[in-house]
Amino acid sequence: MALPVEEWRLYAARRWAALEPVLRERLAAAASLHETLRLGCGLLRPEAEVAALRRLCRRARTGKEPAAARFYREEGNRLFGRRHYGAAARLYSQAASHELPGSPEVSVCFANRSAAFFHLGLFEVCLEDIARAESHGYPDRLLPKVLLRKAECLLCLGKLQDAADALRLVENKIAMDGILTSPARQTLLKKLNQLKIKLHEKESCPEPAREACGDAQRKLEIWEENDSISGASSSLSLNFDTERGRHLVASQDILPGQSLLKEEAFVSVLCPGESLLQQDSSETLWDTQATNADLYCHRCLRQLLASVPCHGCSYAKYCSQTCADVAWEQYHRTECSLGALLLTLGVFCHVALRTVLLAGYAEVHRLVEWSHGGDKDLHNPEASCKHLREAPARNAGTGGIPGCNNNGQYQSSYQAVFNLLPHAEKHSPEHKFLCMLSVVAICKELQEAGLEAAVLNQESSEKWSKLKTCEKTSGELSPELQTMAEAMLRHVLQLQCNAQAITVMQESGSGDGAVVNKKPVRLATAFFPVLSLLNHSCCPNISVSFSGTAATVRASQPIPSGQEIFHCYGPHRCRMKVAERQQLLSQYFFECRCQACLDELESDVRSVVSMRNSFCCPNCRAPMQGEDTLCCSNEACAISVSSESLSRRLQDLQQQIKKALELLRDRKADQAIKMLLKCQMDAGNFLSPEHLLMGEMEDHLAQVYATLGKWQEAARHLERSIEIVEMHHGPSSIEMGHELFKLAQILFNGFAVSEALSTIQRAEEILSVHCGPESTQIQELQEMKTCLSELPKSILQRT
Repeated sequence: MALPVEEWRLYAARRWAALEPVLRERLAAAASLHETLRLGCGLLRPEAEVAALRRLCRRARTGKEPAAARFYREEGNRLFGRRHYGAAARLYSQAASHELPGSPEVSVCFANRSAAFFHLGLFEVCLEDIARAESHGYPDRLLPKVLLRKAECLLCLGKLQDAADALRLVENKIAMDGILTSPARQTLLKKLNQLKIKLHEKESCPEPAREACGDAQRKLEIWEENDSISGASSSLSLNFDTERGRHLVASQDILPGQSLLKEEAFVSVLCPGESLLQQDSSETLWDTQATNADLYCHRCLRQLLASVPCHGCSYAKYCSQTCADVAWEQYHRTECSLGALLLTLGVFCHVALRTVLLAGYAEVHRLVEWSHGGDKDLHNPEASCKHLREAPARNAGTGGIPGCNNNGQYQSSYQAVFNLLPHAEKHSPEHKFLCMLSVVAICKELQEAGLEAAVLNQESSEKWSKLKTCEKTSGELSPELQTMAEAMLRHVLQLQCNAQAITVMQESGSGDGAVVNKKPVRLATAFFPVLSLLNHSCCPNISVSFSGTAATVRASQPIPSGQEIFHCYGPHRCRMKVAERQQLLSQYFFECRCQACLDELESDVRSVVSMRNSFCCPNCRAPMQGEDTLCCSNEACAISVSSESLSRRLQDLQQQIKKALELLRDRKADQAIKMLLKCQMDAGNFLSPEHLLMGEMEDHLAQVYATLGKWQEAARHLERSIEIVEMHHGPSSIEMGHELFKLAQILFNGFAVSEALSTIQRAEEILSVHCGPESTQIQELQEMKTCLSELPKSILQRT
């Protein structure tokens, strides 16, 4: 959720409407963000707005709750007993996040989670959790059982000496411990003896060392970094003009798949799940559904296995103690107690706060003061444009372009973030008022919670205590926090046009089948200063992929020297009609004039989406034409149908498909097939054969047949889906790559060796262009290819 919760948005709207007309006019006409904040800073009333916000914050439960810990631990035990070890491990993680650090209870959570990881065969991760359990004071009476698990993990990993040491420790512990009851002692001794035998066998017949593979075979990408643009290839140059602003241009011919930019996010914030904001504050049940907050590290965005919880709140979770410590030092010591407020005010406010925390008060103060006046000629867009007009077109370089440093370099720095356009004059006064109230609320909470020193990195505690005393008497924000609030307001407004969604390919469905169906999911919101230089096109010439908090931009097609590098902000010509695209792009305060839009707007040619996602005549199957009333394009046919009735029919069909997928999730594959085949038959009566929904139904049928192990049927349906995807998105699109990846899995599992190898090759060619040779899907394809290539020749010849 980018913006604040709906209730706070409505509250701010009512507050805006209730303002004195003169004050409202002055706020609407404010010439700068500094003026907006000066006029509105005192409008957050403790008895009204602050109280209302605190009531809303009670819905976001980010504190440590022992009752929640007990609930998650018991749920984890229940699933562990049913051998659902992955789900159990996740619930033990939830329980650990609610326990106090260093308590026996949190150590039990780690020990229980280690048992789940042991059964999943994740022995290294299991050992890490055992170490955590020990360091948090795991009860002495339960220790022998955990130490035996540790020894067994070490045996499985081939660490025989460490396993022997662990077994000796367990043996001594059992011998000295008189607390254990006789049956428990006998069980432990039996297990101990079994592991001793296993250790002796491994010492007698050591396993051969495995050859390292994969890394040496991976292709290294050729990369020559740009001297002027941080993280960019030398094949790019930074230009500026009044029409397009700052933009990147190819300075040489670029090939498909060539890396153009590798940038680490200046700041990123994980997008939380909706379940964290409960509708009723009296609700006492806890949600067991996994969200992004449970699945990914809150700092580096890596996928979590054994999460390390924050010691102060139940919300933040990390992939390692190192990530937890770095996050705490950089920003989380300030954010920790504000968790509920930040979830209530939305991701944009959270990104704004974290941005100024990472930049540091000194840098924020320098740039805010610069924005108030001073020598702006070097960074002013109009001055920069004049500078470039007077310079030779080819050798203008980056000097004078907003955001560049004194050496003319554009770096992924706070200065570059600060220079992203906030478009303050284009946002509605109501929206600016909402954003202003929200950032002031955060800064007031920082002040009241005594966190201002951490925010400002104060060195002199004596100076700080005097300053604090003055603030308490005035009841207003300190000048320092007003500076931070102004920068935060700037960043919240910038994010509407400059926020970059970090996406990840996430498994849809149960994920326990032989064929893994993945779809892109928004994981986090970030500032990428260099990536933000790319202008939009509905027909882009690049692809963007993510690994953790790093973005990589690759050419998706040949780009000749002199052509601009274009990114797609979301609305793509293959997914939407031009009217829909223009409407969505209005949030960026520009009218798209890319070639795809011009072609559709200036000609009578219907868009690809209009032609292929159209309705067909129920009588003769010819395309239907028109707006409110659709008429058959076949002159010999007089059929006409209202657009509304066909749209209702399409919605009903989509609901039936949704029910079929629910049957599949409930493992009722036969019923799912019957329902999908019926949907197909109904769709054929009013949808064009190339309609995307026809392809989606083929895809779903392939998925169902794959769960039944009917690989030929699955491949047949998926091939039909691929034909439709190719019509819509093109033969070298990333959508084609994902579909071919699924087909490769089906053919691989169905032992169709020659077809699988050719499909793997096609999928590799496409995905390496869009995602690079290091992507997870490419590596999986290479593993399949290696496995198939190593089959005996007799089998290969038969297939």
